Amino acid sequence: MGLGAGLGILAVGSLSLYVEHRYADRILPRAEVPRAPVALVYGAGLARGGKPSPVLAQRLDAALALYRAGTVGTLLLSGDNSDRFHDETRAMVRYVRERGVPAEAIQEDTAGLSTYDSSVRAHGVFGVRQAVLVTQRFHLTRALYIANSVGIDAWGVAADEGKPSTRRYALRETLSRVLALVMVWLEAEPRYPADVTPPR
Repeated sequence: MGLGAGLGILAVGSLSLYVEHRYADRILPRAEVPRAPVALVYGAGLARGGKPSPVLAQRLDAALALYRAGTVGTLLLSGDNSDRFHDETRAMVRYVRERGVPAEAIQEDTAGLSTYDSSVRAHGVFGVRQAVLVTQRFHLTRALYIANSVGIDAWGVAADEGKPSTRRYALRETLSRVLALVMVWLEAEPRYPADVTPPR
């Protein structure tokens, strides 16, 4: 391995670790997280039949627990609706509605195409200034870095709290954290800025 390649790997690793640890102290157990107006739930794909994937269902269940405990008053469900055959947000709304969350306690972002887009739009489109982020532990440090960097006073709850950690996404997250850092630095616009959303 050449010196340049070695330095490049070292730089990527260092930047990824910075993002991973920058707001890691804001990850708290569900019972200890501060009250906030909103829980921001990130999409995570659909299973057969248009139902939330197991990963997404785990996020929604954690958000439901926060809502039922009175920790949050509203669920902002942010999913990818860029393909008319893949409507994450609609599936997310159906899931929480079937479990007792009233319509007035739900906000839908149909243009949450990425963690970055969901976070920037939560702040810029939905006016979120304080939130609890709900996603799996491997993803939470990146989500917290983005949300806090774009103006949201964000804390995090791991949807897989108490479950064994996984290294399945380690390489992807290493690269994604660096990309998140660059996008924050560049103040990149989401694909659908302002009130623009993909057509349903």
